[in-house]
Amino acid sequence: MLELNYLRANTQRVKAGLRVRSLPEEEQRIVDDIIALDDRRKALQTELDQLLAERNALSKEIGGLFKSGKREEAEAKRARVNEIKEEASATEEQLKAAKVQLEDLLYKVPNVPHESVPAGDSDEDNEVYQDWSGGLPQLPEGSLPHWELAQYYPLFDLELGTKLTGSGFPVYRGKGARLQRSLIQFFLDEAAKAGYEEILPPLIVNDATARATGQLPDKEGQMYHIEREDFYLIPTAEVPITNIYRDVILEEKDFPIKMTGHTPCFRREAGSYGADVRGLNRVHQFEKVEIVQIQHPDKSYETLEEMLQHVGGLLDKLELPYRILRLCGGDLGFTAALTFDFEVYSAAQKRWLEVSSVSNFETYQSNRMKLRFKDGKQSRLAHTLNGSALALARIVAALIENNQTPDGIMIPKVLQDYTGFDRIEKKA
Repeated sequence: MLELNYLRANTQRVKAGLRVRSLPEEEQRIVDDIIALDDRRKALQTELDQLLAERNALSKEIGGLFKSGKREEAEAKRARVNEIKEEASATEEQLKAAKVQLEDLLYKVPNVPHESVPAGDSDEDNEVYQDWSGGLPQLPEGSLPHWELAQYYPLFDLELGTKLTGSGFPVYRGKGARLQRSLIQFFLDEAAKAGYEEILPPLIVNDATARATGQLPDKEGQMYHIEREDFYLIPTAEVPITNIYRDVILEEKDFPIKMTGHTPCFRREAGSYGADVRGLNRVHQFEKVEIVQIQHPDKSYETLEEMLQHVGGLLDKLELPYRILRLCGGDLGFTAALTFDFEVYSAAQKRWLEVSSVSNFETYQSNRMKLRFKDGKQSRLAHTLNGSALALARIVAALIENNQTPDGIMIPKVLQDYTGFDRIEKKA
């Protein structure tokens, strides 16, 4: 969340950021509500401090008055001390309520978009940051989208997943499972070469962990909730991996902290219907390799560019055509200051599929996590960044669609040592 001092000192910039995000005018008023509530909090704190100071002063006087025989005056001051205790108790309760309300309001304010974020209402207003410079793949006549290819190739079974769990939980089989595992290992190996430490985190997190990275309260409807223990299935490895450094004070020499992890990801994706979400295009459980960096604020945007190059390098090696979009304010995630989406081209579907988001959150997550570093005698909030490197199952969908031939589905050269085969043949 935004730092209160930052919000007060940069009120107009915060309001301008909300406009870039295309938030309704009534929602923009939350900034003024926060400042007014903070003024009330300060006034209550001053009132409480004055009451406690008066109580302490009177308490010191009472003993002396009793000793000097001024009992009536002492009793009057004692009565006033009792009144102050009641007044202080009531003021303290009001102060606690104001602090809770203030924190709740701060949780509802999204991050301030970076100055480069274009204004816009939806994904239609996203900006092409880097377009594909080569020709888009042309498939032979009779080529099929991946959900139809699965009828002829031993890759995955959507109906079996529905039987076992429900819609949106595919079962990968045979060479399809091997392809999935090979991609994961390839992504992890590439991350290791780039200096990322591999992390194998829990797949279930508590409320504090989900809240620290911004999944709560913004995305609670998208997560699977285990009510009895009040746990959540992770929507991305970003959540547990970034939280490793919650309540930690770093030294400048610790930067950059680079972590990667492979996990299944669970998302309810409520309200997702239509042809654009058929097959593997949108599922409730999928595999993903995430990269996370914790960086010095002066270097975080340089790091963001480095992460873009890493993800682009993976797609180049997989020989997949891709483009990079800079998300507009209306499509920007709640916690992000700047996000770039990678989309690969599906030749069979003739459309672009999002396979990665790479974001800089600046201090938004670190403020929630109390993640700081020592800067001389002071401490400052670190910057956090993360990105998909990469997300399945759309990578699988694009790979099998773009590489279908009359002789089978060809495997990109970079994966063949992982898969142990160079093609997937049709079912016998």
